[in-house]
Amino acid sequence: MDTELSEISTFICSIPPFDSLPKHLLAQLVRELTINYLRKGEQLPPKGMTEARLYILRKGAMSCLSAEGELVSRLGEGDLCDAFYHSNHNNSDEKRLNVHTDEDCLIYSVEASVLQELGERFPSISDYFSQNSAQRLKSKMTKVNEDAILSSTLMNTSVGNFYQSPVASIDVNKTIQQAAMQMNEQGYSCLVVIEQDSPVGIITDKDIRRRCVATGLATSASISNIMTQDMCTIDIKNNAYDALMIMTAKHIHHLPVTKYGNLVGMVTVTDLINNEGHNAINLSSVIHKANSVKELTEISMLLPKLQIRLAKLGSSSDHVGKSISAITMAFTKRLIEMAEFKYGPAPVPYAWLAAGSQARQEQLAHSDQDNALIICDTMKTGDDVWFEKLAHFVCDGLASCGFIYCPGEIMATNVKWRQPQKVWHSYFSKWVDTPSPQALLNSSVFFDLETIYGDVSLLREVKKELLKKTKKSTLFIAHLSKNALGLRPPLGFFRDFVLKQNGKHRATLDLKRNGIAPVVDLARIYALAEGISAVNTIERIQQAAGTPSLTKSSAENLIDAYAFLGILRVEHQAKQLMRGESADNFLSPKEISKLEREHLKDAFKVIKSLQDARQSNY
Repeated sequence: MDTELSEISTFICSIPPFDSLPKHLLAQLVRELTINYLRKGEQLPPKGMTEARLYILRKGAMSCLSAEGELVSRLGEGDLCDAFYHSNHNNSDEKRLNVHTDEDCLIYSVEASVLQELGERFPSISDYFSQNSAQRLKSKMTKVNEDAILSSTLMNTSVGNFYQSPVASIDVNKTIQQAAMQMNEQGYSCLVVIEQDSPVGIITDKDIRRRCVATGLATSASISNIMTQDMCTIDIKNNAYDALMIMTAKHIHHLPVTKYGNLVGMVTVTDLINNEGHNAINLSSVIHKANSVKELTEISMLLPKLQIRLAKLGSSSDHVGKSISAITMAFTKRLIEMAEFKYGPAPVPYAWLAAGSQARQEQLAHSDQDNALIICDTMKTGDDVWFEKLAHFVCDGLASCGFIYCPGEIMATNVKWRQPQKVWHSYFSKWVDTPSPQALLNSSVFFDLETIYGDVSLLREVKKELLKKTKKSTLFIAHLSKNALGLRPPLGFFRDFVLKQNGKHRATLDLKRNGIAPVVDLARIYALAEGISAVNTIERIQQAAGTPSLTKSSAENLIDAYAFLGILRVEHQAKQLMRGESADNFLSPKEISKLEREHLKDAFKVIKSLQDARQSNY
């Protein structure tokens, strides 16, 4: 291979998906490349090239514009342009785009037919170009979820630490309807089928769906018609990793556990995945036993270490957020208990509320605090003295534990957010009926509330009335949508991404503001529009799926985008914490691989498509 081909080969093999090609196929691809030079302002494809092709930008910069002239993306060195690759397909993200050069460009291209032939020999190539942004992201997140399971400490843990006992069972002569009723009553998703005290099979809710409902089989039929025979089991002496491997190989989610040949329990994939959550449970137990703010402060030093450990184990950002939020909740509860011991019982019932990321169970180590108080309407003049003392004790205690005071004073120490229930009713009613800029700003915080301690009915009643109003108020949802769409993912790629241009975080992406926050905002809008009471972002999207606000496929894509951004954020912060730095959300694209940058672009495209859909609706 001559020097020029060697240089081209080195460049091409650094670009996904070609970075996975064997050397002989890479050499074949390089020999098929066409080289073009385009002057600034010229269009793709170059004159005379009418066949379907993939273009690879070697040097220079290009802009991709929609048919309406809107900037869709900017491409820099190493970027692929498939706007002219799927000439006869409907799944290209960049179909019907106008592509022009922003400066002089050196471009490589290859015919689509060559790549399709290459894909027959190396499927990862065909998979990459046959998938759109959402599909590529789905493939990535599927692998991430699998890796999260395999990277845990399952290999060193006995399956005996995971199984649930006793095993729910049912006689083989029972009907499918009776099995479904028993599952529903007992809250189980599977039953072991027994004949003369011996297990002969297993039936799951999936079996009922696939083998009964989907096939039209009468529910009065015997469960023997749909149960899985030759049931797989695992001995209690085996480790949890062995259990996972059996379930993966057999494509099953429930595995009976035996001891000396006798059935003693059942282990599920969920049991194994949730293993690492025990660290948060143990830490919460230690917090509950603390007797002073000083002790709590010492315990809080473990929070960054827990976040690092969870990140190293490949835990999802959802898992990390729920674990950290649970611990913050434990700190708050213990501080309230200390305050009640110090100042005596509350004069009237109340509810201590978490707002924002803690309420959504999406908090990371030592975030700032957002909280409030709802007090029973029976409070009398002078009662607020007690609640003011409570607020200062708890907020000061949280600050000592590393949860800094809210810069916007959204805390129970602010009398505005320490009010009777009737005042909170009036707050929300006014915000919905008169959606001023300040009302919309308040909505982004106070529409994400959860009771941490106290009378849960106080918030539940406020929420119930709120959701009745938001579900009917198209004007409010329209204003909220317009306000939320002000945060856009940085899709104006220019030699990679639109980065911060100056200041301390120059040349970085703000993952929270431009990626995570837009998804949180969309999820909140879906929930308020559909009357959904869930607060967690993923739960909101899941419950909104299939409603007029959001299709099921769009919901899945949005969750994948949110989860991937969360992973990058958690890993980025873990690296900072390990270096002894304060954690932030500013990621330099240089920190991540070329493939991760491509997945990041896919995530941003998914978010933008959902924002565009919301914009067209309102």
